[in-house]
Amino acid sequence: MTAEKKTPLYNQHVTLGAKMVPFAGFLMPVQYSGIRQEHEAVRKAVGLFDVSHMGNFFVTGKQSRAFLQKVTVNNVDKLSIGDVHYSALCYENGTVVDDILVYCVGPDQYKLVVNASNIDKDFTWLMAQKSSDVNLINASSELGILSLQGPQALDTAAKLMDTDPRAIATYKSGRGKVNGVEMLYSRTGYTGEDGFEFFPENQALPALWNRLLEAGSSYGIIPIGLGARDTLRLEAGYSLYGHELTDKTNLIEAGLAWITDFQKGEFVGRAALEAKSGGKATRKVVGIELLELAIPREGCVVKAGGSAVGVVTSGTMSPTLNKGIAMASVASEFAKIGTELDVIIRETPKRAKVVSRHFYKRSKT
Repeated sequence: MTAEKKTPLYNQHVTLGAKMVPFAGFLMPVQYSGIRQEHEAVRKAVGLFDVSHMGNFFVTGKQSRAFLQKVTVNNVDKLSIGDVHYSALCYENGTVVDDILVYCVGPDQYKLVVNASNIDKDFTWLMAQKSSDVNLINASSELGILSLQGPQALDTAAKLMDTDPRAIATYKSGRGKVNGVEMLYSRTGYTGEDGFEFFPENQALPALWNRLLEAGSSYGIIPIGLGARDTLRLEAGYSLYGHELTDKTNLIEAGLAWITDFQKGEFVGRAALEAKSGGKATRKVVGIELLELAIPREGCVVKAGGSAVGVVTSGTMSPTLNKGIAMASVASEFAKIGTELDVIIRETPKRAKVVSRHFYKRSKT
């Protein structure tokens, strides 16, 4: 059995009292002070995440754009240098290899951020698709990723960056000095809040972690573990690979038609995805809100009129809304907002209804 890997911040996490658990082949902090406290810190102030277990690939060469157009579902031709977009890799049958972020970092130069559990699978799959004039590099073991999230994230970042982070639009990236070290950064995130991701080389990671915690101390910054990361992303309606997205789930039925551009030409999985588009999908991932006190969990059966019509893919007690929320894959005829359903929790039906999967939306003011 392969030993769990550690990010370069393992010692910092242990020193801070984190509860460490195996996740995607790594020992990762699931919580420090507690999931609710960490969740609320991100919603109200600022939190710092170590997500260095995620994968970093670089795609270069004169055919790099054409290659990414072929293997991803979103339209890479729309990316200018500094742009970032959300996309996915699909098999020919339309099921999901992985959901990814694509960065255009220079002329014929792209960076992909992939899920930790899929690093080896994604790299092998991409290598099998590429031609000899495309260079694909797996830099996952060389680069770290820190995510700074929350209403005070930009004020915290500004203390360490040589560029005003407020001048960088959402889903844009750049290069510059952060804590005196040159690195890539982007205004992205996975929490529903504003924030930044930083991509230092491993040797610069511990110093940057410590300095960000110092810079945010006046705002109430705390380190955030995987537990709060999951409740935050679920409130925001973001998919998680292995839950809403799998190698058995059609991307359209997972609710990601909005990142799938059928106008761009041919790409892997196009025919299978198009067959499910335009209202032809038989299933849909929806948001579900519990109407009575209960906590839905992954795998709970969803029923209508006593018959099973779906299954919960992710569920929790929302710290922000103080009610049970879930995403569930249900038969399309039961996906309309307002539809009343039952979620079976410990063999007991609990009343629920279909709502927008974006349970939480931050104020833009």
